[in-house]
Amino acid sequence: MAYMSEEGYNKLVAELREMETVQRPEISRQIAEARDKGDLSENSEYDAAKEAQGMLELKISNLKAIISEAKIIDTSKLDTSTVQILSKVEMKNVKNGMKMVYTIVSESEANLKEGKISVNTPIAQGLLGKKVGDVAEITIPQGKITLEIVNISF
Repeated sequence: MAYMSEEGYNKLVAELREMETVQRPEISRQIAEARDKGDLSENSEYDAAKEAQGMLELKISNLKAIISEAKIIDTSKLDTSTVQILSKVEMKNVKNGMKMVYTIVSESEANLKEGKISVNTPIAQGLLGKKVGDVAEITIPQGKITLEIVNISF
């Protein structure tokens, strides 16, 4: 089960629709075009198109599974007293004073460039359940990091 925002859910549904209505027909066209070129046993275009079709079908299948198990969270009903999924957490590195802001999201919505980290990351796991003012010592691949929760919002 994947908890996600309505925005994240809609993004996945749009991606699935694009794969099924645009990419799938395009790959079918490429396969037909390659098939028309003759002997399939030595046709690298045909092999590449078939492989691309298999990869696309796998992606479609995986996306359908995620969407079917998705639980959309209504952020208006969430409590900002503790860190939880979909929380926007402002924190400060106790060691160097650097401030950072991350939104904790489902695996499928994670995008570091947008400041969205997966709930499965060590940082998110270390922050879950904490309150403003709490200090979390989190083990990350580079060692330990100590973060103080400055603000929680949605």
